[in-house]
Amino acid sequence: MSKKNSSVNLKNGFKEFKDLSKIFLNFKKKLYLTNKEKFVVAVSGGPDSLALVALTKAYTYCHKSKFFYVLIDHNIRKNSFQEAKKVKNLLKKKQINLKIITNKKKIQKNIQGEARNIRYELLSNFCFKNKIRSLITAHNLEDQVETFLIRLSRGSGLRGLSAMRPKSKINNKIDLYRPLLDIKKDFLKKISKKTFGNFVKDPSNKNLKYLRTKVRRLKKPLEQSGVEYEQIFKSISNLSESRDSLDDFLKKEFSKIIKKKNNEILINLKKIIIMKLKWLLLMYQSKNFKKTTMIRGQKKLLT
Repeated sequence: MSKKNSSVNLKNGFKEFKDLSKIFLNFKKKLYLTNKEKFVVAVSGGPDSLALVALTKAYTYCHKSKFFYVLIDHNIRKNSFQEAKKVKNLLKKKQINLKIITNKKKIQKNIQGEARNIRYELLSNFCFKNKIRSLITAHNLEDQVETFLIRLSRGSGLRGLSAMRPKSKINNKIDLYRPLLDIKKDFLKKISKKTFGNFVKDPSNKNLKYLRTKVRRLKKPLEQSGVEYEQIFKSISNLSESRDSLDDFLKKEFSKIIKKKNNEILINLKKIIIMKLKWLLLMYQSKNFKKTTMIRGQKKLLT
């Protein structure tokens, strides 16, 4: 575990540190806009999730919200339960109760992917049992860029390259919030160290058999080459806006075509044909635009 003396008062909303106070105000606004009063907070013991714990605890001093802190012990490593207990004791010092749920399923193949599925399954079960419909995770800016690069390597399209949404659904029942997607990891480390003094280092983060670990190691050479993560994040945000615009357009068009009347679903075939023609025209114009652009570019090269 990393160690550093705690020196922040959560009741003050990180006012001792200008940069952290700004992050808290941003976080507070996002959580307030959810209009929810009860949340489950996913905790791992790493600096990101401990920063999330600190931010949510600070939030309780200005809003009457209730947070349930849950750590999933994936039971993959031998000492995983001992690590979970260390995190529990760490939170206890701040009068925060941590619920540890141990996975009983064996994870042998696609370890990170399967662990993720099990984690969300167990967190969802906890939400259902406690009648909570909101879950918060500590995914940050670096996580978002890594997800983008992984999906880029797999040839993903617009939806995949838009990466993680700030809000999504689990099984169409649980609202999943990611309020730290635009926050850099260094700030979260600072919050974690200033609040708790310690955080757990996951050895799997250095294991090169995982694709995400390999992608994570690209950060330094990319930035040395002038490719900054903040700029990649801006591109992801632009792609997300394009995805959302397209989704809104299709939703409006389908609402014109498909109508529900009593127990019947009515489909207007004429409007489907018109919409398809519009789509084909857009595709044709797009291809022609690309062709003319290429021809103009070739002419410039010849001259």
